[in-house]
Amino acid sequence: MLDELLERFDLKYEQLSSVERETLLSWMDALNRNQLTTDKIQQYINVMRDAVDQELVNEPEFNYLFIFRVPNRKQILLKARLRNYMLLQAFLLTPEKAKAALERALEGLSKPKGA
Repeated sequence: MLDELLERFDLKYEQLSSVERETLLSWMDALNRNQLTTDKIQQYINVMRDAVDQELVNEPEFNYLFIFRVPNRKQILLKARLRNYMLLQAFLLTPEKAKAALERALEGLSKPKGA
């Protein structure tokens, strides 16, 4: 089941970092026990974003081979991972933002017109 899930996203278990593997296994365990919640997913994304941020800060933008400056592939991959976590987080927060906007709109409707 885990391999099938990863295949749908063109990923392999070996490609995941140790933290990602551990988290994925705990998610699968929680899913089997029906304990996976949106809050837990948001917490995981926050932890992973922080980890990627930390790695990205410590990684140089370029590597040098003799006199040639070459873009650092690891930094490019870290940026891609960070972007994925940001998109996931935005996807999870969208319902909350929509609810807040609806509440603001209703609050505006409830105020008297002349106030």
